[in-house]
Amino acid sequence: MTHRSQPSEQPSRRSIRLKDYDYTQAGWYFVTVCTKGKACMFGNVENGVMRLSEIGRTAAEHLTEISRYFPFVSIDAQVIMPNHIHAIIVIQPAP
Repeated sequence: MTHRSQPSEQPSRRSIRLKDYDYTQAGWYFVTVCTKGKACMFGNVENGVMRLSEIGRTAAEHLTEISRYFPFVSIDAQVIMPNHIHAIIVIQPAP
């Protein structure tokens, strides 16, 4: 298996990040994580219901436990789809 790490081999996408914005500061962030090659690794939809695979269940568990490792971070909402995850990540101000 060949590992592609050359930027020219990556899909070209326009970044929607704000220039010079510090994404480590407190706030609410909508994040999408996609699988490589749009592979349906997190599960599949059967009769309109998302059925998580073992990888999908692991991802859901880790999202739920994020505050254990990062006390000022929480997940307000998450949706796991077959080939991507949406989450609203909330970073609280440090005390």
